[in-house]
Amino acid sequence: MTIPFVTRPLNFLRRMATENTVYFWSLGVGFLGPVLVVAVPPIREKYFGYVKPEDPPITYPMPKRPRNPPAGYEDP
Repeated sequence: MTIPFVTRPLNFLRRMATENTVYFWSLGVGFLGPVLVVAVPPIREKYFGYVKPEDPPITYPMPKRPRNPPAGYEDP
């Protein structure tokens, strides 16, 4: 006994995979992307020892010396 609710979508996917492969695979990769965004970071940290790098500095560090004002650029 076949169940039309199950077999029709499978037949449609099989037909799309053979006739319109670009659409089929682009939808497959498109649906897989959000799943990988959630699944990959914990796997990367747990099994591969990934450590997040420290954030780059937001401001330029000022030197610890007195600032010399520029000279010679005054208007005549």
